[in-house]
Amino acid sequence: MRYAPIAADLFAENRRRFRELLPPGALAIFQANDVMPTNADGHLAFRQNNDLFYLTGVDQEDSILVIFPDARLEKQREILFLKETSDLILVWEGYKFTKEQAREVSGIPEIKWLPAFETLLPALMNEAESVYLNTNEHIRAVVEVETRDARFIKRLQDAYPLHSYRRAARLLHQLRAIKSAPEVALLRRACAITEKAFRRVLGFVQPGVHEFEIEAEIVHEFLRNRSRGPAYGSIVASGKNATILHYVSNNEPCHDGDVILLDFGAEYANYAADLSRSIPVNGRFTKRQRAVYEAVLAVMTYAKTLLVPGNEIEEYHKKVGARMSDELIKLDLLKPEDVKNEDPDAPAYKKYFMHGTSHYLGLDVHDAGYKYRTFEAGMVYTCEPGIYIPDENLGIRLENDILLTATGNEDLMANIPLQADDIERLMRR
Repeated sequence: MRYAPIAADLFAENRRRFRELLPPGALAIFQANDVMPTNADGHLAFRQNNDLFYLTGVDQEDSILVIFPDARLEKQREILFLKETSDLILVWEGYKFTKEQAREVSGIPEIKWLPAFETLLPALMNEAESVYLNTNEHIRAVVEVETRDARFIKRLQDAYPLHSYRRAARLLHQLRAIKSAPEVALLRRACAITEKAFRRVLGFVQPGVHEFEIEAEIVHEFLRNRSRGPAYGSIVASGKNATILHYVSNNEPCHDGDVILLDFGAEYANYAADLSRSIPVNGRFTKRQRAVYEAVLAVMTYAKTLLVPGNEIEEYHKKVGARMSDELIKLDLLKPEDVKNEDPDAPAYKKYFMHGTSHYLGLDVHDAGYKYRTFEAGMVYTCEPGIYIPDENLGIRLENDILLTATGNEDLMANIPLQADDIERLMRR
């Protein structure tokens, strides 16, 4: 892998925590992601299933993990099945894990080649009281392609219709919401790489450059710092494009007098950073641009004070929305009566701030976790208010990644320039 080796203790501890949530007699099976085709004989770069990676650290296709704490044979309580390499695979695809390498990465002693899974499956199912299988249960997921998980679920239920099947995702969402110290270290690394990319951009942007040229500078910095690349589709949106929330075309020129909304983050060891900044193309904010920028920054600063253990997301968003309403009134975008007479289910501020302020962050940029869970130490949330004014061809969004701690929170992006004066100073250099 491109990233530095990760101690197997992280994955062993993740499996231990998962085992503690299983009832007696439970068998859990996790599948790798598919290698996705393009056209002809092409395929996309492989991206591991995050749950399998969380439990094993194995970044290789055609992998299966079995966790069966109550198996009669000790060697069947944790088994990792891998694709066996060959001289032909070595020539065409490169190196795959040996058994010893897989043990070192995952901390799992029992490594078998993939065909052994079909041989052992009947014996494992015969012992199991219940079977935990995995699916993508993210509340914002749109799944239109049948996954390897889905195919396996159908196959297993057809072959063993009388077993009790349960949802592994509920348990993984519970665990993945709280980041361990090694996970936080990986997130810090992703944030540090993202900082380097942003500082590079500040020295590059000037009137006339294209959005895709800025994107190229970002990706260059990612790759040279051992990131596989962006954690999600990078947004480089200048002028009117900044009012499109998920603009990823990145193909327009950047004009003198416009503001560029940047939303990007490095992936490191499958962990995601998520940064948003808004910078003036010519290095100087206009009076109006700065006023909107400062309003967004004020909301962000306030929102960060609420990202502490004990709060809840619905009340958090309600309070952030109220503060945003105050700022929009100051900017003459709303009138006090607009707020006074608003529909509580469609508050007035949503005309200019349409999205939520925070989401979980981790292996997924919109990470796994129960949305309405009370905030706890170890959670990592983004903080990303924005104001979007299509009539002014202006969109401002600011975003940092926040670790909740026992005493409050820590901004994992505190070193990344944020104040308008600092942005202008660094762009003048």
